[in-house]
Amino acid sequence: MLRSAVNRARAGRRDEAGFTLIELLIVIVILGILAGIVVFSVAGITDKGDKAACKSTIASIDTAYEAAYAQGTATSTAVNVSTLGAFFHGGTAPTTVKNGAGTTVTLTTVAAADAIVC
Repeated sequence: MLRSAVNRARAGRRDEAGFTLIELLIVIVILGILAGIVVFSVAGITDKGDKAACKSTIASIDTAYEAAYAQGTATSTAVNVSTLGAFFHGGTAPTTVKNGAGTTVTLTTVAAADAIVC
């Protein structure tokens, strides 16, 4: 009689162990949603960094242009990469920058426009 009671108790415990399929699916769905949120959050950080780098490079080119103009080596209509290169470390002005949208922007000077066009 004691053995049958022990066997019934063991059998009852075996039936209650583990998780149901529904519980596992719910956990997997929740983890998938959280992973999706993290992926989209991290992707935006990279784009913001590229945009900031683009703005910084353009500001550096603008500063170099102002320095060249102040020294008289550039006029508002005649400036090129080699003229501005003297004001950059390494002697070369950048001609391309990443704009944060996965593309590269080529910088060119426009005659008589006093601007850099992306």
